[in-house]
Amino acid sequence: MSNYKTIEAGQLVNIFKALANDHRLKIYTILTRCCTSGTLCTSDEASRYCVGDLDSQLDIAPSTLSHHLKELHRAGLIHMKRDGKQVFCSVNTEIMQQVHTIFSAKPVGVTQ
Repeated sequence: MSNYKTIEAGQLVNIFKALANDHRLKIYTILTRCCTSGTLCTSDEASRYCVGDLDSQLDIAPSTLSHHLKELHRAGLIHMKRDGKQVFCSVNTEIMQQVHTIFSAKPVGVTQ
Protein backbone atom coordinates (compact mmCIF):
# COMPACT_ATOMS: atom_id res chain seq x y z
CA MET A 1 0.00 0.00 0.00
CA SER A 2 3.02 2.29 0.10
CA ASN A 3 2.33 3.25 -3.53
CA TYR A 4 -0.70 5.25 -2.39
CA LYS A 5 1.61 7.94 -1.02
CA THR A 6 1.77 9.60 -4.43
CA ILE A 7 -1.91 9.32 -5.31
CA GLU A 8 -4.81 9.19 -2.88
CA ALA A 9 -7.37 6.40 -3.03
CA GLY A 10 -10.17 8.94 -3.54
CA GLN A 11 -8.41 10.44 -6.53
CA LEU A 12 -7.86 6.97 -7.97
CA VAL A 13 -11.60 6.32 -7.64
CA ASN A 14 -12.34 9.61 -9.45
CA ILE A 15 -9.96 8.66 -12.27
CA PHE A 16 -11.68 5.32 -12.79
CA LYS A 17 -15.13 6.92 -12.58
CA ALA A 18 -14.13 9.43 -15.25
CA LEU A 19 -12.72 6.76 -17.54
CA ALA A 20 -15.71 4.45 -16.93
CA ASN A 21 -17.78 6.69 -19.21
CA ASP A 22 -17.55 5.47 -22.80
CA HIS A 23 -17.32 8.97 -24.31
CA ARG A 24 -14.68 10.17 -21.85
CA LEU A 25 -12.59 7.04 -22.36
CA LYS A 26 -12.70 7.60 -26.13
CA ILE A 27 -11.86 11.29 -25.77
CA TYR A 28 -8.98 10.54 -23.41
CA THR A 29 -7.62 7.82 -25.68
CA ILE A 30 -7.73 10.18 -28.65
CA LEU A 31 -6.01 12.97 -26.69
CA THR A 32 -3.26 10.63 -25.53
CA ARG A 33 -2.57 9.76 -29.17
CA CYS A 34 -2.51 13.31 -30.52
CA CYS A 35 -1.08 15.41 -27.72
CA THR A 36 2.55 14.67 -27.13
CA SER A 37 3.69 14.95 -23.54
CA GLY A 38 4.53 18.54 -22.70
CA THR A 39 2.60 20.01 -25.62
CA LEU A 40 -0.82 21.62 -25.76
CA CYS A 41 -3.74 20.92 -28.09
CA THR A 42 -6.64 23.29 -28.42
CA SER A 43 -10.00 21.59 -28.62
CA ASP A 44 -10.22 22.91 -32.21
CA GLU A 45 -6.81 21.45 -33.08
CA ALA A 46 -7.72 18.16 -31.44
CA SER A 47 -10.92 17.99 -33.48
CA ARG A 48 -9.34 19.12 -36.71
CA TYR A 49 -5.90 17.52 -36.68
CA CYS A 50 -5.80 14.82 -34.04
CA VAL A 51 -9.29 13.65 -33.32
CA GLY A 52 -10.75 14.19 -36.75
CA ASP A 53 -14.48 14.50 -36.62
CA LEU A 54 -14.95 14.01 -32.89
CA ASP A 55 -18.62 14.94 -33.08
CA SER A 56 -19.30 12.29 -35.71
CA GLN A 57 -17.10 9.67 -34.03
CA LEU A 58 -18.85 10.09 -30.72
CA ASP A 59 -22.16 11.51 -31.88
CA ILE A 60 -22.14 14.15 -29.14
CA ALA A 61 -22.90 17.87 -29.09
CA PRO A 62 -20.12 20.42 -28.48
CA SER A 63 -21.61 21.23 -25.06
CA THR A 64 -21.47 17.53 -24.15
CA LEU A 65 -17.86 17.36 -25.32
CA SER A 66 -17.10 20.34 -23.09
CA HIS A 67 -18.75 18.59 -20.13
CA HIS A 68 -16.67 15.45 -20.69
CA LEU A 69 -13.45 17.48 -20.94
CA LYS A 70 -14.33 19.17 -17.64
CA GLU A 71 -14.89 15.78 -16.00
CA LEU A 72 -11.53 14.51 -17.27
CA HIS A 73 -9.96 17.68 -15.87
CA ARG A 74 -11.72 17.30 -12.52
CA ALA A 75 -10.34 13.76 -12.24
CA GLY A 76 -6.84 15.10 -12.91
CA LEU A 77 -6.42 13.28 -16.22
CA ILE A 78 -5.98 16.41 -18.33
CA HIS A 79 -4.86 19.98 -17.80
CA MET A 80 -7.05 22.81 -19.11
CA LYS A 81 -5.87 26.35 -19.69
CA ARG A 82 -8.03 29.18 -20.94
CA ASP A 83 -6.56 31.84 -23.22
CA GLY A 84 -9.31 34.27 -24.16
CA LYS A 85 -12.07 32.24 -25.78
CA GLN A 86 -9.82 29.26 -26.42
CA VAL A 87 -9.37 26.40 -23.99
CA PHE A 88 -6.14 24.42 -24.25
CA CYS A 89 -6.06 20.81 -23.11
CA SER A 90 -3.05 18.64 -22.41
CA VAL A 91 -2.79 15.13 -21.06
CA ASN A 92 -1.57 14.87 -17.47
CA THR A 93 1.06 12.20 -18.02
CA GLU A 94 2.26 12.41 -14.41
CA ILE A 95 -1.03 11.13 -13.00
CA MET A 96 -1.06 8.17 -15.38
CA GLN A 97 2.54 7.34 -14.46
CA GLN A 98 1.45 7.24 -10.82
CA VAL A 99 -1.49 4.96 -11.68
CA HIS A 100 0.86 2.73 -13.67
CA THR A 101 3.25 2.54 -10.72
CA ILE A 102 0.45 1.37 -8.44
CA PHE A 103 -0.58 -1.44 -10.77
CA SER A 104 2.88 -2.48 -11.85
CA ALA A 105 4.26 -2.83 -8.33
CA LYS A 106 5.09 -6.36 -7.33
CA PRO A 107 2.75 -7.52 -4.55
CA VAL A 108 4.35 -8.16 -1.18
CA GLY A 109 5.51 -11.76 -0.78
CA VAL A 110 5.53 -12.53 -4.52
CA THR A 111 8.80 -13.65 -6.03
CA GLN A 112 9.73 -14.22 -9.63
